[in-house]
Amino acid sequence: SGASLRYSTGTGGEGSEGEGAGLASSESGGSGFSLAATALPERRRPGGGRPRYEVVRELGAEEVRWFYREDRKTWKPFIGYDSLRIELAYRALGAGGPTEPREGEAAAVEPVCVRSGLYEVDVASAESYPVYWNQTEKIPVMRGQWFIDGTWQPLEEEESNLIEQEHLNRFKGQQLQESFDMEVSKPVDGKEAIHSLKLSRNHVDWHSVDEVYLYSDATTSKIARTVTQKLGFSKASSSGTRLHRGYVEEATLEDKPPQTSHIVFVVHGIGQKMDQGRIIKNTAMMRDTARKIEEKYFSNLATHVEFLPVEWRSKLTLDGDTVDSITPDKVRGLRDMLNSSAMDIMYYTSPLYRDELVKGLQQELNRLYTLFCSRNPEFEEKGGKVSIVSHSLGCVITYDIMTGWNPVRLYEQLLQNEEEELEDRWMSYEEQRLLEELYITKQRLREIEERLHGLKASTISKPPVLKFKVENFFCMGSPLAVFLALRGIRPGNSGSQDHILPRTICNRLLNIFHPTDPVAYRLEPLILKHYSNISPVQIHWYNTANPLPYEHMKPSFLNPTKEPTSVTDSESVSTAPSPTTSPVMVRRHYGESITNIGKASILGAASIGKGLGGMLFSRFGRSSTTTPQTLETGKEGAEGDDKKATTVGTPPFPHSSSGFLEPAVELEHRIDFELREGLVESRYWSAVTSHTAYWSSLDIALFLLTFMYKHDQDDTEKSNLDAI
Repeated sequence: SGASLRYSTGTGGEGSEGEGAGLASSESGGSGFSLAATALPERRRPGGGRPRYEVVRELGAEEVRWFYREDRKTWKPFIGYDSLRIELAYRALGAGGPTEPREGEAAAVEPVCVRSGLYEVDVASAESYPVYWNQTEKIPVMRGQWFIDGTWQPLEEEESNLIEQEHLNRFKGQQLQESFDMEVSKPVDGKEAIHSLKLSRNHVDWHSVDEVYLYSDATTSKIARTVTQKLGFSKASSSGTRLHRGYVEEATLEDKPPQTSHIVFVVHGIGQKMDQGRIIKNTAMMRDTARKIEEKYFSNLATHVEFLPVEWRSKLTLDGDTVDSITPDKVRGLRDMLNSSAMDIMYYTSPLYRDELVKGLQQELNRLYTLFCSRNPEFEEKGGKVSIVSHSLGCVITYDIMTGWNPVRLYEQLLQNEEEELEDRWMSYEEQRLLEELYITKQRLREIEERLHGLKASTISKPPVLKFKVENFFCMGSPLAVFLALRGIRPGNSGSQDHILPRTICNRLLNIFHPTDPVAYRLEPLILKHYSNISPVQIHWYNTANPLPYEHMKPSFLNPTKEPTSVTDSESVSTAPSPTTSPVMVRRHYGESITNIGKASILGAASIGKGLGGMLFSRFGRSSTTTPQTLETGKEGAEGDDKKATTVGTPPFPHSSSGFLEPAVELEHRIDFELREGLVESRYWSAVTSHTAYWSSLDIALFLLTFMYKHDQDDTEKSNLDAI
């Protein structure tokens, strides 16, 4: 068809352009190529018909297309902006290209930055590698000149070079035939090949200047060819593959990625030692889902959000191999898995290694930010923002870096309390005198330390721990609330995020979790106790039409009614919920048969084991004994029905009717956001998988982007995005 003919020969320039394109002018492909190519005229041919009297000449840089291949899959084309710049660097290497670079010149060609600045291409070695993280496997890149009809996949470079050389030797300077304007070119049936080229396993026939076919020389295809030709089919249609010279779409510098206005550091949790590349794969999944959401909902914005993995674990030595040497041999596989994952929590609670973990993450965050700003100097000038997405234990370490929390302070407070207790008991005169002396000496020491600290502070201003202000801190599947509760944080009476994370350090804290994630806990009841009876905000499905904006969603009320079987000795129906573990969400009863079959054994396990297993199972055991789902937010104006306003710290009676709350104090911003459960999944199976199910979720991608693009959207005029 006309469309398939459009770029089949990929000639160097249209009659009107002639040599003026600046790209096709240099036949050697050498130093004649400079970035003057930015003034390239648009050469896409809209109608399908080509101007007549074109002459076969060398391919222009805009007609060549470069490709890359990840995970041994198919070749993917670089966007026009990247491809054109790689081609110019390739031509700058010299006419021989990467195979025979001129002496001393190979080093002079700088690597080309591609794929939104995340990768670089080394043209001399025909490889691509990531800029911000380490990857053992290099990504091969390839120069495409001849392409397979239909798929537009490039021919292997060696074959492509041979065909191109032969094509130029035979047809260079010849005019193309005048059958271009016809919608369909004549079939090649009956046409004899006017030229042929033998390759190692194939051969190529030219039936005319722009009708080129590739034939396989394998025995089976030879038999097939003779059979079909005897039946009256043409040689070409039976087993030949049509080839096109030059890519279907010409590369232009306008085809470039949008500017990055927001970077997101993705921090991993435990288990990274087991699979060091996992955070890179997870971040890639998150980046890909975010790209899809950006295309669907945020395409009218000229900027985009970039996700960078923060791999902090592999560089740490910690105890070397001491733990491995004391591990018994039986069920070694399971023990090694636990050593590589759960051991990270023990390292973090160890005073010896905690600082190493914190410093490892802190240095990696600062290194990535500095590197990004050095490669994108406009980022800070234009007020670029930084957010952090942390998973699991990564949330706790990130929180401690931002707030500067240190267990040594707690220890000092403990010692002080012990001293005060000592003073209360009876003691001899001599003991009292010595204690007074000790007290005075300590006071003096404290004064000297303070003066010294004051002097230091006036001369050297201490650099901030992180080199950037955090805009949003997203926790996914986070045990942070448990750590905070064990550090003595208790609910207050102001609804401000400052109670656990000051706004001066981080503008917005958001805690995302799957309802059955056994590692995740709620943060809101640590700020206001009565939020343990308010359900977390449900995250919208990504394909919901006109969802209610999160800030307009009113808090809805949770009603846990526990069955006697699930109430253990330590908790009774009338007990106020603990500030860290909220009553479990009210749920639909899907998968009930599975729930009920395992219920007795699960509740038994909960009462036997008060360890991690018991804790998990008691949560799931309770979750199946709840009342029907509360009304959807915003429907029927139900907030007027329930006037039982709750005061801070006194949760309402558990059996009161469901509805919306009008509490005395509300949170400034909601913090806990919950993914919706799938309709068919088993709750116990999803407990196993949910902790790692965040990375590829389109719902989470839309949620993250909604908060990160908030300001950009407010600046633009009202659009269809306002509904999100």
